[in-house]
Amino acid sequence: MGEGGFCGRLLQLPPITGALMSFNRFSLHPHILQAMHQCGYTAPTPIQEQAIPPILGRRDLLGLAQTGTGKTAAFAVPMIHHLLQTPAKGVRALILAPTRELAEQINDFIRTIIDKTGLRCIAVYGGVSKQKQIGGLRNGADIVVACPGRLLDLLNDKVLDLGQVEILVLDEADHMFDKGFLPDIRRILRQLPKQRQSLVFSATMPAEIRHLAEDMLHDPVTVQINPTRSVDGITHHLYAVEQGQKTSLLMSLLQEETMTSTLVFTRTKHRAKNLALQLTRSGVKATSLQGNLSQNKRRQALDGFKSGTFNVLVATDIAARGIDVSGISHVINYDVPDTAEAYIHRTGRTGRASRTGDALTFATGEDGRMIRAIEGVLDNRMCRHGLPALPAAATRPRLQETGEEKKRPAAARSPRQGRKGGAENGRPQRKSGTGLNVFGLSRRSE
Repeated sequence: MGEGGFCGRLLQLPPITGALMSFNRFSLHPHILQAMHQCGYTAPTPIQEQAIPPILGRRDLLGLAQTGTGKTAAFAVPMIHHLLQTPAKGVRALILAPTRELAEQINDFIRTIIDKTGLRCIAVYGGVSKQKQIGGLRNGADIVVACPGRLLDLLNDKVLDLGQVEILVLDEADHMFDKGFLPDIRRILRQLPKQRQSLVFSATMPAEIRHLAEDMLHDPVTVQINPTRSVDGITHHLYAVEQGQKTSLLMSLLQEETMTSTLVFTRTKHRAKNLALQLTRSGVKATSLQGNLSQNKRRQALDGFKSGTFNVLVATDIAARGIDVSGISHVINYDVPDTAEAYIHRTGRTGRASRTGDALTFATGEDGRMIRAIEGVLDNRMCRHGLPALPAAATRPRLQETGEEKKRPAAARSPRQGRKGGAENGRPQRKSGTGLNVFGLSRRSE
């Protein structure tokens, strides 16, 4: 059961049959089972398999799993079951998310499952008028999905009372516990009952962040589904390039027809905006998703990428939280991420639902240490590629390498080629036109 593909509002509730019985062993409320069947869900994913039972048992939980594994359903399904089994008034479940897109994604899923149950869910976040959100809250809400900033505004306005919250969920906790979010989270926690169930879910969780999460959890169950392992089906590619050549390299690669839906990551929102503008001026159907956009502009960008109006979406890590787009063919790290965990999260946007995908990374001479850290997590070397003909730049970067890394580079297929054919392991060999590998080292005889 993945996180994407919401089926919209339920029209009817057919009998429970077939593979859905695998969910039935959780003894979930009949309406939840019927709703999932209506949406075409079959069997639980590993994170759901391990997380749903302890959550149903009212245990606190720390869930670590990469993107696309079904984390949303892992906490939402047992949460909805509890609310249906124990009717009461007031806001009883609070879900905190770092971005508006993620908040809307969670809200859409929950509203699909609770349709016609009498439960109400509302999403509150900044970038839009508060009045509509205030009206929705005053009409009554059992579940609130919120971004911290807007939630604090509503609490300060005395519009919302969190005194009845029974379940707290922090989603994408690695970013929720970022320096910018932590003070807001602590202020919100002070408004919640001490006796509650707390659930923390995240795609990545560095050790120091994990300690912060465990401070707020009481005797938690930890569910870990390969949080630092790349999704099977993704092929990882590395291009060593000067900073000034990155845009030219990107444009060259985007000319290939196989790059049908490409997500490009940059380190800053200003670079994301400028890069998307450069691509657009060059005839590429590109847009950006970054923090300076209004909510309407963000929605237009994301909807346009989903529909195919835009083939390229340039985004930052923060803005990309909540992107739920199936069929992304390529992820390109225009800038190398700051951690290996962030690399896994970025590249997990492709290769979803048993599909194949390609992850391309543009590395400068300063990125050698992080590339080694990423390859350590991948437990394999990325496929090295030579550069196509690009405008003149400084000498090709030479990433610092250990003795182990001076071994013969892995055979690689071009990420722009199909997956059939090739030499070793079904992948064609690719040579640099200069006779050097992409680290600037002399090639050994092929």
